Amino acid sequence: MKQDHIARTSQRMASITMLLLAGILAFNIGSWLFPDALSGISSFDNAGTKLGIDPSSLPLWQLLGAMVLTNIPLLALGYGLFQLRALFQRYAQGEYFSPAAAIHLGHVGRGLAWWVLLNFLCGPLSSVWLTITRPVGHRLVNIDFDYNMIVALFMAACITVIARILQRASEVDAENRQFV
Repeated sequence: MKQDHIARTSQRMASITMLLLAGILAFNIGSWLFPDALSGISSFDNAGTKLGIDPSSLPLWQLLGAMVLTNIPLLALGYGLFQLRALFQRYAQGEYFSPAAAIHLGHVGRGLAWWVLLNFLCGPLSSVWLTITRPVGHRLVNIDFDYNMIVALFMAACITVIARILQRASEVDAENRQFV
């Protein structure tokens, strides 16, 4: 009975993870297309509004470029979330200590780490992209690295280490089953 509950919960988490992934990407694109509407819903800001730029005032090429640049880190996060979904699907099948589950967990950690790294790299690129049409002396390079990124990197490292431990534990378990 407890096994069924874990399987159902894992399957729900897999579904929620996909909804989260789609929602993050849609919300980011929506923040560029409808900045006033989404700023009223939450405190979410896109790179343009952080720089005091109205996205509706941007030429289409600049707006599309900004959307691409701000979605690149989210694609890395999306990869991590997709791996998390696959991990929950493994758990739903009862594969708790399998090598495949450990690999998925490791990919989750790497996805988080890439998300932080790409956020750090794409942030300055998007600020340059958004201010490139300004006169010389009014262009900006905005570098952002805060405690949230440090915490996310630490969590990514912890998840990766736990994945390696889980992988080693599954190898030891497989060896022990051969002796029995």
